[in-house]
Amino acid sequence: MINKNFLRLPVLVAALAIASVAVAGDSPQKARHELMEGVLKAAKVVGPMLKGEAEYDNAAAMKSLTTWQSAAAEFGDLFPEGSDTGEDTEAAPAIWEDRAGFDAALVAWSDAIDVAIAANPATLDDAKPVIGAVFGKCKDCHDGYRIEKE
Repeated sequence: MINKNFLRLPVLVAALAIASVAVAGDSPQKARHELMEGVLKAAKVVGPMLKGEAEYDNAAAMKSLTTWQSAAAEFGDLFPEGSDTGEDTEAAPAIWEDRAGFDAALVAWSDAIDVAIAANPATLDDAKPVIGAVFGKCKDCHDGYRIEKE
């Protein structure tokens, strides 16, 4: 006999994916833009801390990390075929031309986030290497898979 909860999980995951696109106006371009706006907002909290421009706050840093973790969990699903243009997307053609490389870059970003969360950096000195690695993975992905708008 098959566990009914086991069968419900794929349905729930699919429903959440559909809902996240629906919330963004049925547009994967808009959904990924909104998701990255949240990532940027979280980065604006942590970035100044790492630069010594703001006092280090562990709770705020952890909140940013969990925001990024949530984004990383769904971001890769927002690049279906045919969503490479429109809505003023900043997604580079390389995403679809080198999907394996793009997916690997997302995994590297997610892994760096997981490491930083597990470290739970209590001080700026603790945070710099682990959160700095997350920012490095952001840059790697942007360098290869994002078109910078002027």
